[in-house]
Amino acid sequence: MIEKIIEHFGLEKHPEGGYFREVYRSENYIENESLPENIVGRRSYATSIYFMLTSDEVSKLHRIKSDETWHFYGGDPLVVLEIDEDGNVHRTVLGNDFLNGQQLQYTVRANRWFGAYLEDGGEYSLVGCTVAPGFDFRDFEMAQMTHLNEEFPEIEFDDKIVNELI
Repeated sequence: MIEKIIEHFGLEKHPEGGYFREVYRSENYIENESLPENIVGRRSYATSIYFMLTSDEVSKLHRIKSDETWHFYGGDPLVVLEIDEDGNVHRTVLGNDFLNGQQLQYTVRANRWFGAYLEDGGEYSLVGCTVAPGFDFRDFEMAQMTHLNEEFPEIEFDDKIVNELI
C-alpha cells in the first residue's frame, strides 16, 4: 500500500524524513522589502506539498521562516511536535477522529522548531503542508541539540526529542 501511494503521488525522499512532492507554487511573488527582515529574497505567495511519513521514519526537528499549515488527508494519526518560544513542547495529533480531539489541520508558526511522527502502531500518514509566504530551502534549518541547548538552556527535553527527532 505504501509503495502504491508513493508511486501514485510521485513522492520523493525529503531531507527531514518522509516523502514529498510539491503540488503548488504561486506564480505571484512578495518582494523582499515586504517580507520579514529574516527572509532574504522574494518569495511566492504560497506553496503546498503532499507529505507522507511511514512507521520507520520521523520528520526531524526543523524550522522555517514562514507559517506552515498541515492538513490531514488519510492513513494513521500523525503527531506534530512543536517547541514554542519559551521552550514549551506541544503535541498536536492530526487525524480524522476530530470528535475525539484529533485535528484535520494545524498551523505551526514561523521560526518554531517542529517535527512529526506517527502514533505507535501506525503504518503511514498522508498530509499536505501549505506554507505562506512560500517555502524556500534558504529558510529551512535542521535542529541540532546545540541549537536547542543554546536557545533553551533551562529546558531538559524528553527522550522522544533527544533520541528520535534530532
